Amino acid sequence: MKKITVTLVLALICIYAFPQKATDANINGHIINKTTGEHIAYGAVAIKGTTIGTTADATGHYHLKNLPVGKFTIAFSYLGYKSIEKEITLTAGKTVELNFEIEEDAVQLEGVVVSANRNEVNRKEAATIVNLITPKLFENTNSVCLAQGLSFQSGLRVETNCQNCGFQQVRINGLDGPYSQILIDSRPIFSALAGVYGIEQIPTNMIERVEVVRGGGSALFGSSAIAGVINIITKEPTSNSVTVSNTTNLIGGEKTDINTTFNASVVSDGNKAGIMIFGSSRQRNPFDYDGDGFTEIGKLNTKTVGFRGYYKTSDYSKLMLEYHNLGEFRRGGNKLDLPAHEADITEQIEHDINTGGLKYDIFSKNNRHHFSIYASAQNIDRKSYYGAQKDPNAYGKTTDITYVGGAQYTYSMDTLLFMPAELTMGAEYNKDKMNDEQLGYNRTIDQDVNTKSAFVQNEWKNKKLSVLLGARLDKHNLIKDPVVSPRFNFRYAPNEQINFRASYSSGFRAPQAFDEDLHITAVAGEVTLIELDPNLKTEKSQSYSMSADLYKDFGKIKTNLLVEGFYTNLDNVFVLEEMGTDSEGNIILERTNGSGAVVKGINLEGKIVPSQKIQFQFGMTFQKSEYKEVQQWSENTNLIPHRKMFRAPNQYGYLTANYQISKPLAIALSGIYTGSMLVQHFAGYVAEDTEKDTPDFYDINLKLAYDFKLSGSAVLQINGGVQNLFNSYQNDFDKGQYRDAGYIYGPALPRTYFMGLKLGI
Repeated sequence: MKKITVTLVLALICIYAFPQKATDANINGHIINKTTGEHIAYGAVAIKGTTIGTTADATGHYHLKNLPVGKFTIAFSYLGYKSIEKEITLTAGKTVELNFEIEEDAVQLEGVVVSANRNEVNRKEAATIVNLITPKLFENTNSVCLAQGLSFQSGLRVETNCQNCGFQQVRINGLDGPYSQILIDSRPIFSALAGVYGIEQIPTNMIERVEVVRGGGSALFGSSAIAGVINIITKEPTSNSVTVSNTTNLIGGEKTDINTTFNASVVSDGNKAGIMIFGSSRQRNPFDYDGDGFTEIGKLNTKTVGFRGYYKTSDYSKLMLEYHNLGEFRRGGNKLDLPAHEADITEQIEHDINTGGLKYDIFSKNNRHHFSIYASAQNIDRKSYYGAQKDPNAYGKTTDITYVGGAQYTYSMDTLLFMPAELTMGAEYNKDKMNDEQLGYNRTIDQDVNTKSAFVQNEWKNKKLSVLLGARLDKHNLIKDPVVSPRFNFRYAPNEQINFRASYSSGFRAPQAFDEDLHITAVAGEVTLIELDPNLKTEKSQSYSMSADLYKDFGKIKTNLLVEGFYTNLDNVFVLEEMGTDSEGNIILERTNGSGAVVKGINLEGKIVPSQKIQFQFGMTFQKSEYKEVQQWSENTNLIPHRKMFRAPNQYGYLTANYQISKPLAIALSGIYTGSMLVQHFAGYVAEDTEKDTPDFYDINLKLAYDFKLSGSAVLQINGGVQNLFNSYQNDFDKGQYRDAGYIYGPALPRTYFMGLKLGI
């Protein structure tokens, strides 16, 4: 905590570093669609290299006043439109009119992202591929939480791992959830404990966008970024607005899942300060699909409230502050109306999570230097009951505090050796202290992890070429020697219609407890515990990728096709082996090192936009995930050891299609395809441990939405539709108290009907 305190003090000292002077140098203008001539409301206009910016009003007009004098670049950006930059000279006492005619970015190539190199960069010119999940996608797919929207990206797949509590994880390029690093506003405070239920706990109404980087990211963000990075960017205030919505789902046409959200944004005159307040409530009733009295989808009550605000301390400095609290109760099993220990099987968890962050940015007046200091923290209190056979001692308690503090400096150069370049360097300290007590099972995990890090990278870049070299040094307290993670990225664009990219990166996972280790699954009326091999070694990876990103217009039809090949080699790979039972009869799985593994495949992504009214997007992954040597996971000698990774289908993909039938009426079709995969089935309901080749699943969703224009800028939307239209759902769940709760695969929901209202002002 001392490091965070020092960081906060430094930020406060810097607040008055750049006093602002009145100049009466102003800019006025409007923003119009170049094709239709219509004014575009709420587009962002900013002066590059400063904190000065504003958004257009409801009529598409904007105004910036009392600006610094000199030569500047004025930049326009808005989701769904191509960015524009214009040079301008500002003079004291004069007002300049500057208008923008903008073109639609139908295939969304021009957005600004931060996950490619820790700095803001145009997505099309980024040295590595960064995919975006936008609020529009969440809305069109009726995704109320992060987990429901993540599968609509190539290489990503979300799976449910427990019938009782609904534990979920996201896989990138076929690797388990712990191989991916989840960030909140670019900070690695999503701990192992948060990873157990976290992707379902984050409501979509607090998310501005999600940036996804496939492939090794340890050189950028540290440990556990072997498969990739998911960066959740929370909403920032941009204008004065209020949005309230409610969506009611009927799971299986029977049980309700009610979601209510609230967002309010307020900004001051001149955009010197602003705050976004958000809140959400979710109440889901338990659902028993096969009628055995035990849940396949558990009970869930979640409430989230938080804010994100900023204060521009000068034209060249800005303070950002974010905080949110999440409270959750979830329970699955049977006899949910009784105390947890009076049911045959219960998994019951209560969470109280507090997360916050502070960041202070300083820009130089010549737009060459950018310095930022930051601190973020997350505190989790968890009360749990993971038990079977009415065990009164299966209650547990977990506390977890994670915090990160650091500084980053970026220097932009006109020329370094042979072309323009941008140097980025920084240092970071990350600490995670967790205590997990399951006294009924004689298990206590007291884990104190801290990492001291330094990173440096240089990117030579122009419109056609990008060459990035970088490395990160991590001193992890559970690893004897420092870990160096190098990185190389190359991009070449011979013309406007194609981008070639190639990358190499290394990564590592420390020998520590991960999210699934903190979850206890009921099997055969007993529980399954995961323990760490005392001689567990650091897992290391080498990742390679090559891609071609093609953009082509066929008349008015705009298209984009991405073909990416990936290859990841894992050494000392973490595997789970069945070790029998302990003195209490609990099944013990030990996390130990295997010889290694290889994951390789191809990602395909495409976008087709025939007109302004119709858009198609699709993705498909073909992959192979295998250990280098055969693995024996069960004591059942009838099972033939093999090299294939479990829960890793060789092919999976997604599709979205949107049609704006008229200005107020829209229809959205989406779907997720999951190919056959091999899953484990532990003995209990079945006589002995077995393996199952699952069927293919086609999870198709349909949504209709109609907007009613009310007075002023107020809009009321009514929407409704069906998720999993064809009820493509698992049909061989175990039944009764001796079931294997981890034997679950396929879509998270059966056929579900929904209807919603949204009011925006």
